[in-house]
Amino acid sequence: MAEPKIIELNNGSMQVKVSNLGCTILSLSVPDKDGNLGDVVLGFDTLEPYQKGLAPYFGSIVGRVANRIKDGKFSLNGVDYTLPINKPPNSLHGGHKGFDKAVWEVAEHKEGEHPSVTFKYHSRDGEEGYPGDLSVTATYTLTSKTTLRLDMEAVPANKATPVSLAQHTYWNLGGHNSGDILDNTAQIWANHITPVDQYTVPTGEIMPVKGTPFDFTSEKQIGRDIQQVGLGYDHNYVLDCGDEKDGFKHAAKIKDPKSSRVLDLWTNAPGMQFYTANYVNGVVGKGGAVYNKHAGVCLETQGFPNAINTPNFPSVVVQPGDKYIHNMVYEFSVE
Repeated sequence: MAEPKIIELNNGSMQVKVSNLGCTILSLSVPDKDGNLGDVVLGFDTLEPYQKGLAPYFGSIVGRVANRIKDGKFSLNGVDYTLPINKPPNSLHGGHKGFDKAVWEVAEHKEGEHPSVTFKYHSRDGEEGYPGDLSVTATYTLTSKTTLRLDMEAVPANKATPVSLAQHTYWNLGGHNSGDILDNTAQIWANHITPVDQYTVPTGEIMPVKGTPFDFTSEKQIGRDIQQVGLGYDHNYVLDCGDEKDGFKHAAKIKDPKSSRVLDLWTNAPGMQFYTANYVNGVVGKGGAVYNKHAGVCLETQGFPNAINTPNFPSVVVQPGDKYIHNMVYEFSVE
């Protein structure tokens, strides 16, 4: 069995610490407008709290299927599957022991100008209720001075299976210990969201954001309309209007007014869960920092939630012989 360890990627201008435990981004330090490095990721100083399940998916890759599957049930090729109900009444982020709790194999670690690390995981047939063996790889690369790229692939061996991975980092561009993100601005290149029922499962509808508190098509403060959406944002945005670059869509841009740090996210995924850490409450993190509600923002590019049970959503089923490919690019800057 692989042992949990911490690996550092450093190119002289940004520093990222990742672990093979859940493919987790533990810290990511980038300069502010004055050139001061700051860690912009919520998390813990050691691996122990992650192992004990004290993190609400801080920094990890979640799977085999990210987000909620309604009632923990789906049918595929005439077979009914039942998944663990770990967020009643639904199955969330792969079940009791999803990919975020697995120790991945460190397949390759390169240093130099573009340091990278590749993690591999073999998910067994029947693991957490999912069909078929699945081989998964995830590679983090520092592709430029202040850019992190993540490339994820998954290949089913013998049975069709739903696959939808997501990277679940909680970002706070002011610094992980700088309080809430409500004064940050967000722009999300999505004209639609998938509205949800009382249990945060999409209804199947695709709703225009225009004229609603969900509209981030132009830059606005995250906190401006947040009171109008219950606990906060926790919704899947349909990435349907972003510019393209190298085959990736512009998904989101987050800006912190105090540090002037900016994060631009590019992806090939169809959706992105925009989540404002609504359930974070008194988590003691790095350096004794206490993380409370809205202490970070998650930009979880993904297949649409519960797509396996929603015929009008883009399919998340991957056939044997096919390959699931999910890429994202996190570009940091100051402006």
